[in-house]
Amino acid sequence: MAVFSFVKAAGDNVADLSDSDFEARLLKHIEGVGLGTPSVSARAEDDRVVLRGEAKSQEEKEKLLLAAGNIQGVASVNEDITVSGPADRPARFVTVTEGDTLSSISKAAYGDPNRYTKIFEANKPLLKHPERIYPGQVLRIVD
Repeated sequence: MAVFSFVKAAGDNVADLSDSDFEARLLKHIEGVGLGTPSVSARAEDDRVVLRGEAKSQEEKEKLLLAAGNIQGVASVNEDITVSGPADRPARFVTVTEGDTLSSISKAAYGDPNRYTKIFEANKPLLKHPERIYPGQVLRIVD
C-alpha cells in the first residue's frame, strides 16, 4: 500500500471526512470530475482516505489518487489499487505553490514554459482550464 501526501487545507469542498456518507460523496465526486465509475472503494480514517480496487491504467490510478487527495481535509491517500491494463511509467507529482502557473511549473519540470499544455492534458479531466490551479493542489507531471 502506497501513501501519498496532500495539503489538508486545499482542495474541493466535497464532504467532511467524518460524514457517514463520505464514501458515496467521494465516488460521486470522482464521477463528477470526469473519471467515470471506476472499480474502487473508499473510506476515511481521520484525515486520510483509503482507496482499494482496480484501475484500467496507471494514468487512471494516478487521477483517482488526485481526485481523492485534492479535497479539503485530506492530508494523505493510502492506495491499494491494482492496474489491470499495461503498466505505464508512473508520473511525478508536484504541489502548486502561491504564484505558480502551469507555465512556471512547466519551466521547472521540462525546462520550457510553453509545454504547459502537456501538464494540462496530463491532468484532464481534473483540470477544466489551464489558468485554474490553486496553491496546495497536486498535479501529475508526465515525461
